[in-house]
Amino acid sequence: MQDSVVPDLPGLSVFFKDKETGNIYHTYSTYARGTDVLLGTHQLLDYTPKGRDDEQFGPNKLSWVRRHDEYGNEGDCCSSTAW
Repeated sequence: MQDSVVPDLPGLSVFFKDKETGNIYHTYSTYARGTDVLLGTHQLLDYTPKGRDDEQFGPNKLSWVRRHDEYGNEGDCCSSTAW
């Protein structure tokens, strides 16, 4: 498994719990492009002439994603006062 540039990436896992035995089974997982169906924005962008235009981000297509408390200083493009 390759180490990621970003410590946390989105993914989807499915589990099944057997009621009789209490055992939990990991039945499915998907990551990266496999989770696109969960984000409608990507599906809409796929119809546009430039598409997602994510080549600029290199191998980590979601490098622009930040948690709400990880944005830069005030005045940056994504700070609350810039809007």
